[in-house]
Amino acid sequence: MSRRKTTYDNAKAESFMKTLKVEAVYVTEYKTFDDVAEDLPNFIDNVYNTIWLPSSIGYINPNQFE
Repeated sequence: MSRRKTTYDNAKAESFMKTLKVEAVYVTEYKTFDDVAEDLPNFIDNVYNTIWLPSSIGYINPNQFE
């Protein structure tokens, strides 16, 4: 958890959540929570970790960075 009055502790988590919402949640109509629970891990594994290129690690995908 972030410390009080430290603005940069949560930046990466907040950036991930923004990307997740904009690119997966807002563009898909989920009918039940089970639909969300089934789809979001797929998005994270197959889209976020392979296609999306974050600037913080030199515009390479997270799998290559690891």
